Amino acid sequence: MSAGSDASPITRRAPEGVRDHIALGMVRFMRVFADLFFRKRYSHRAVVLETVAAVPGMVGGLLQHLKCLRHICEDQGWIRELLDEAENERMHLMTFIHIAKPSGLERALIMIAQAIFYNAYFFLYLFAPRTAHRFVAYLEEEAVVSYTQFLEAIDAGRIENVAAPGIAREYWTLPASARLRDVVIEVRADEARHRDTNHAFADTLTRPRPADGAAQAGTRA
Repeated sequence: MSAGSDASPITRRAPEGVRDHIALGMVRFMRVFADLFFRKRYSHRAVVLETVAAVPGMVGGLLQHLKCLRHICEDQGWIRELLDEAENERMHLMTFIHIAKPSGLERALIMIAQAIFYNAYFFLYLFAPRTAHRFVAYLEEEAVVSYTQFLEAIDAGRIENVAAPGIAREYWTLPASARLRDVVIEVRADEARHRDTNHAFADTLTRPRPADGAAQAGTRA
C-alpha cells in the first residue's frame, strides 16, 4: 500500500448529461440521511458506509466477469481492479469495526443497508454500467470530504487520536506507533484512488473499448 499524504485530495467532477446528474443526485440523497443519522460520529459513519462501499466493486467484477464469458472477450483489466476495490473497502470496514465498536442498532442498519443497496446496485450496473461507475465516483468524492472532516476533528481534539488497530498497521504497513490519524489518511487516499478509477471507467464506457487487450483505466497506483 502506498503511503498517504496530509494534502487534501478533494476534487469535484461536474456532471455531464442526464445520467451523470442522476448519479450525483442519488449520492446527494444518500448523503442527507448519513448526515442526519451520524452527524459528527465519523467512526460510526465509516462502519456503515464502508459496508455499502464494499458492494460496487464486487458487483461490477461479477457482472464484468459474466459479460466476458458471454462474449468470449478480454476484460481489459477491469475485473481485478474492481475486486481489489471491493477488498480494499472491506479492509476499511474491518479497521473501523475495531475503532467504533458498532452498537446492535448499527449492526442491524448495516444488514438492512447492504440488502437494499446490493440489489439496487446490481440492477443499476446490469442496465446502466456507465451510470453505476459515475455513481461510485461521486460517492467516493463524498467519502474523501467525510474523511477530510474526520481528520480535522482529530486535529482539533474533538476525536481522540487513539492507537491504530493491528489490522490497519499490517494492511497499510504502518509503524507500531501509528495512530488513528495515520489510518484516516491512508483510507482517504484509497477513496481518492477509487474516485478517479470509477470516473475513468465511466469515461471509457462512453466509447468502444479497444480490441488489443490493454487496460484502459484504474491501474493500481
